[in-house]
Amino acid sequence: MRSIKIFSCSLLLPLLLLLASSCKKALEETPYSFISPNNFYTNESDAKTAINGVYNELYSYDLYLQPMWNLTILDDDHVSGVDWFMGTSGAGNPQGYWGVNGPWVGCYMIIARATTVLENVAKINQNIDPVIKKRILGEAHFLRGWAYFQLVQLYGAIPLRLKSLSTDPNANVPRSPVKDVYAAIIDELQQAETMLLPAADTKAGEPGRATRGLAKGMLAKVYLTMASGSLATGNVVVRGGTDNGYYTHAKNVVSGLEGLDSKAYFTLAKNKALEVIEGGEYSLFTNWKDLWSVSGRNKQEHMWELQSLAGSAFVNNLSIYFSAYSTFGRGAVWATNNHYQDYEEADKRVLDGVAHNYETSTGVKYFYPSWQAAKYKVVGGVTYANNGTTDDRSYIIKYADVNDRTVANSDAYFPLMRYAEILLIYAEAANEANGSPTPEAYTQLNAVRSRAGATAATTGMSVEQFRSFVLAERAREFSLEGIRRFDLIRWGIYLQVMNRISSGQNNISKVRSLRNLLLPIPLSEMNSNQAITINNPGW
Repeated sequence: MRSIKIFSCSLLLPLLLLLASSCKKALEETPYSFISPNNFYTNESDAKTAINGVYNELYSYDLYLQPMWNLTILDDDHVSGVDWFMGTSGAGNPQGYWGVNGPWVGCYMIIARATTVLENVAKINQNIDPVIKKRILGEAHFLRGWAYFQLVQLYGAIPLRLKSLSTDPNANVPRSPVKDVYAAIIDELQQAETMLLPAADTKAGEPGRATRGLAKGMLAKVYLTMASGSLATGNVVVRGGTDNGYYTHAKNVVSGLEGLDSKAYFTLAKNKALEVIEGGEYSLFTNWKDLWSVSGRNKQEHMWELQSLAGSAFVNNLSIYFSAYSTFGRGAVWATNNHYQDYEEADKRVLDGVAHNYETSTGVKYFYPSWQAAKYKVVGGVTYANNGTTDDRSYIIKYADVNDRTVANSDAYFPLMRYAEILLIYAEAANEANGSPTPEAYTQLNAVRSRAGATAATTGMSVEQFRSFVLAERAREFSLEGIRRFDLIRWGIYLQVMNRISSGQNNISKVRSLRNLLLPIPLSEMNSNQAITINNPGW
């Protein structure tokens, strides 16, 4: 692992953004020495600086400046794009991508920093508000749990490091079984839940920090992942393939989760999601499009967003890759035509959420889709082009509202958890725990659909029909938010769904093999950690 510094610059949060320019060096690939805990952890200011250093890694080229979303969003059945960008991780070849080791390095960096915070902030007994102290410890537990959750989903069995290197200098830590990693994640999030404050509390901190409701929501998601991954029987119907037909796939148990009581974990997921719902802290935006506006950032539905600031070091290139207008001319990534056709025509998630008429940075005007030319070809007396093939690009608007779309790196916010997911977690879990969809499951599912202007789900569905419907609804609601690949993996149908497509839109390969279920462990870890002798299958 890299040497670690607890950065003295502040976390990128709205009330601390004036310090962003001083944080620029935190993003550079420069080795830093470790700050001695004896010299540093003496008061509340030190504690805040230390926890900000944990969050800081989220804004790095290990994680959300590109690798984390590149290795997840680009690798599912509903995404297409230009071959120069999709040809590595988007085509099942993550080792060809320069950032392939990013999630491993970044998540373990978060874990190391959070561990140091937990070991040392607990010792500060003077010059610190006890409420703030407890909150900071809760944030460290949450971030450590979140990082392990990402790692176990992406790499399977992984080393559990719950002590800092200064406390336990042994670098040779073997991979812990998947179930043990999940047990550690649950413990971390449960501790965070008891220590963190509600988002509205005056001492909860600035937007972008972990809060009590977020910890509950993440716990619900962890339980759901374990439940669906361990379910041993059943089918899932997925729309896809070359003909966009409906195909029934037998689910597989996720490796490492065999033998768990899936119904018990579905019940835990349902109950924890219900706690968030009944807590009343969050609500859906009335207007779906407002979710993605600058004015909507950090508001009612956004439980956790990656913050950004135009003109600072804390920016990203989400906008130029995913939006219709780009410094490339047009963006490099879009949703597939097949996925677009899985929405009802009046669904605001495509009616308002897709760029139907747009002008590129080179001045060319396009419309989408070609088969709706009567509606979009001529608008306001202006004629837009579409050749019916390579011009059929379903660009989303989710990352388009930025301060300056003409620059490569801008201030797009990235959603890390939304309240809509809590409602759909409840719907999915209630259906599975009960053995059939409950009225409450329909209520939460339809709340998401109603906000989008879609018709209510048909009543009387079987457990498998409702399961498949919710999975498809999650795909519609969270298109290009980095959730779809994890959904296919946890239900054990990723390989079947991808290989049913074979060659996708724009000739992007969707062919996948067993090795694509997990990312390769970095060679640097293999070389430095003698307790790991075998990489993931196929790598």
